[in-house]
Amino acid sequence: MKPIRVLLIGAGKGGSSILDFFLKLNSVKVVGVADINLGAPGIIAARHNNIPVFEDFKEMISNIEADVIIEATGEASVKESLRKVNLAEVSIMEAKAANLMMNIVEESMKFYKVKETKELLQTILNSAQEGIQVADKHGKILYVNKAFTRITKIPAEERIGKNVFQVSPDGALSEVLRTQKPVFGKPNVVKGSDVEVVSNASPIMVNGKMTGAVVVFRDITDMKRIIKKLNEREEIIKTLKGEIVNLTSSRYSFDDLIGESSIFKKSVAVAKRVSQTDSTVLITGESGTGKELFAHAIHGDSPRKYRPFIKVNCAAIPASLLESELFGYEKGAFTGAEKRKMGKFELASGGSIFLDEIGDMDLNLQAKILRVLQEKEIERIGGNESIKVDVRVIAATNRDLFKMTEEGRFRKDLYYRLNVIRINIPSLRERREDIPVLIEKLMEKLNQKLGKKVGKISREAVELMMEYSWPGNVRELENVLERAITLADGNIISADLIRNYVEFYKYQDEEILSLNEMEKRIIKKALNRYGTSLAAKKKIAGKLNISLATLYNKIKKYGIEL
Repeated sequence: MKPIRVLLIGAGKGGSSILDFFLKLNSVKVVGVADINLGAPGIIAARHNNIPVFEDFKEMISNIEADVIIEATGEASVKESLRKVNLAEVSIMEAKAANLMMNIVEESMKFYKVKETKELLQTILNSAQEGIQVADKHGKILYVNKAFTRITKIPAEERIGKNVFQVSPDGALSEVLRTQKPVFGKPNVVKGSDVEVVSNASPIMVNGKMTGAVVVFRDITDMKRIIKKLNEREEIIKTLKGEIVNLTSSRYSFDDLIGESSIFKKSVAVAKRVSQTDSTVLITGESGTGKELFAHAIHGDSPRKYRPFIKVNCAAIPASLLESELFGYEKGAFTGAEKRKMGKFELASGGSIFLDEIGDMDLNLQAKILRVLQEKEIERIGGNESIKVDVRVIAATNRDLFKMTEEGRFRKDLYYRLNVIRINIPSLRERREDIPVLIEKLMEKLNQKLGKKVGKISREAVELMMEYSWPGNVRELENVLERAITLADGNIISADLIRNYVEFYKYQDEEILSLNEMEKRIIKKALNRYGTSLAAKKKIAGKLNISLATLYNKIKKYGIEL
């Protein structure tokens, strides 16, 4: 069936309302709109809907065929003109009839809007995750949403029409109807259900009088679960705050391993090959050779590079605390354990853990490290649950672990587990040809750090550094250069700045000292200069770039009297 074609004369308020109504109907098509005011609301609406518009209604009638003409102006001149037009097959609706239609249209629109609002409100209420129940002022339940049934398991038909004072006399809705005051955060168990909820309820006021009440409630078990999750997240965040630096990707790559000597390049080549595997790695070498740099580079070049890299200095943490640092603890495991704490192995899961100075670890803890390597699981202190961890272990030491196993100071089974792949970092004495290129790279780094522009070093200064034995290796070389750059007057490091440092360590009377003897003399001189107090020892450890625990070990090792 073809739609009825309508021409509309008059696009003011009334004509605009008629147009809006007809646009919603499929059985009517407005084919033209005319008004002497081309800015009238109906003209604007017609243009928006691609309906032809005219300033002269006669021109519109002459050019567009229609079934009905609606005259919505009420002007006598317009009606008189329409009577003179030959419109044999066209019906004309004049202003009075149009006014009646407009009234009908307005009432229809109001009804439509009320219906639309009701449907919208019902959609919103049924979309809510909270349960909703509405009752009139006498307590008769008028409405429950879908979430009410989902939470309580009570069908809507078993509630609607019932009296709330009978089905839920102790609930928030009943309380509001009795007191005519809002209720917030009221806990109760829904009658007819075992569900515990927390409710907010308010009276419905119309013209100052209460006509009913509405209650909104949430399943408290959901809330408890959310609170538990939030507490767990808070615990993790607090734990991770102290580890945020370590939980980033490794800070050094193979590009940071500087050296062209064959012995050094051999160590780098092994490290590059092993980085692509998950094998346990043992890095050996004297203090200051760059064992930590190698560990960073291995992790950073491995498939685990986007996962955590956790560093633990086994010599810097007292033995009594190291176990809890590595494995974590449960709440109440010991005095002061007020909350559960994740250990380093858990934090490193999926990534790598670097156990530096593992030779300083006591035998009891070594047994637990062995279990991690064998079983891939840990157990928190005070806990009885085994926790699986996927961790690649990289260990490092400046000690002779094999000799320590012979002496009973290091577990043989752990040594063989760690020694799957061994990378020995040569001392600086073994690769003296690398000293010039190391000087160049370190000066570039230190100038940036110190905000200096010392770009040169004298040939004599380099020769002095080539002759020096470097018991502290690359770390000592960096410290010497930092001192020289800081004290340099111009843009060049003179020989005097280096000579003053290395003079003490020159061989005396052609005597060749062992490394242990040289280290012993250095420590004794430092103790004589700074003293033997705890503060003095901390200062000495800082000057020598070793931990306080390592300093105590060396004092004991060399039998130095304090």
